Amino acid sequence: MARIMSLVMTVFMVIPITAPALGQVVLLVAPWEAIFAVLASAGFAMLLWTSFRLKETRPPGAQTPLRLREIAAAYALVIKTRTTFGYMLASGVIFAALFAFISTSEQIFREVFHEEETFVLWFGGISLALSAANLLNARLVRRYGMRRLSHGALVGFTALALVLLVSMSAFGERVSIFFPLFASLFALFGLIGANFNALALEPLGRIAGTASAAHGFATTTVSGLIGGLIGRAYDGTTRPLLIGFVVLGFACLVIVAVTERGRLFSENEPATSA
Repeated sequence: MARIMSLVMTVFMVIPITAPALGQVVLLVAPWEAIFAVLASAGFAMLLWTSFRLKETRPPGAQTPLRLREIAAAYALVIKTRTTFGYMLASGVIFAALFAFISTSEQIFREVFHEEETFVLWFGGISLALSAANLLNARLVRRYGMRRLSHGALVGFTALALVLLVSMSAFGERVSIFFPLFASLFALFGLIGANFNALALEPLGRIAGTASAAHGFATTTVSGLIGGLIGRAYDGTTRPLLIGFVVLGFACLVIVAVTERGRLFSENEPATSA
C-alpha cells in the first residue's frame, strides 16, 4: 500500500510544477473567468471517466450496504481504531506544512528573496524534490518498512526545520541558504505522507473506501486550518513559516509516539483497537 501511495503522490506532486504553466496558457488566450470554465470541463470529464471506467472493486457479497446505520458504524470504527485515528491526526498536522508553504511561497520568493521573475522555477524545484522523494519512498519502503522510514523522516524534518530557522536568523534571509535546505526539508516530507496514509488505512481494509474518505476529509480540514493560520502570520520574513514547521514537527512526533505507545521505528504492529 505504501508503495502504491508513493506513486500516486508522486503524480500528485508533479501537478504544482505544471499547473502554473497551464494556467498561464489559459490566460494568454482567454480572460481570467475562463479558468472556471476549464475547471468545470475537467470536473465533467472526470465524472464521465469514473462513471464508465472506475468499476466497483469489491465483490457483491463484501460490499457495505448504502444505509445510514452501516455508514455511521464504519465512520465510528475509523475513530475508534487507535492506529487509524492517530496517523490520521498526525497526517493532518504534518500536511499543514504543505498548506502553509503553498499559501506563503509566492510572498516569500517575491518579497523576501526578490525572485519575482523566477518564482515558478523555485517553486517547481521544491515540488520536484518532493516528487522525487515520493518516488524513492516506493523503493525504500520494502527494505526499511513504513514505520522506520516515516518516523526517521519525521525526526529529520523537525531537526532540519530547526536548523533552517537558526540559519535564517544567524546569516540573514538568503535564498542560497534557504532553497537547498528547504528542498531537503520537503524531500523528507515526501517520505512521511505516503507512509502515514498507508499506516492509517492498513487496519481497515474491510472498509477501505470509508476509511479513505474519512482520512481525506479529516487531514485536509486539519491541515487547511492550521496551514492557513501559519500563512496569516506572515510578516515579511521566513520566520513565521519556519517556526510553524518546527512546532508542527514536534507536535506530530508527540502524536505518533502516543499512537505507537512510545515504540517509534518499530515495525511490530501495535494493537489497533480502540
